[in-house]
Amino acid sequence: MRYDNDNIFDQIEKETNVKQEDLLRLAQSLSNADFQDEKTVRKVISDVARLAGRKVSKQQEDELVNAIVNNNIPMDLSSISKWFQSK
Repeated sequence: MRYDNDNIFDQIEKETNVKQEDLLRLAQSLSNADFQDEKTVRKVISDVARLAGRKVSKQQEDELVNAIVNNNIPMDLSSISKWFQSK
């Protein structure tokens, strides 16, 4: 018998081509990450971009790092969407 979590991961993998193991590995690495450390934040951005199959320009990376390290990330979905659209 399959659990609901398996179905969720199956759906995510189907829609994104990201394997459950990769998502769990990323989640594990984030659980103890120091988001005040620039080097750590750059690695996380790189890892997420690689998993998503997206390129992040140096300028985008710098802006993301600056926002994350300085806690300038909006917390509501609408603001996050607008923030990414303006980049």
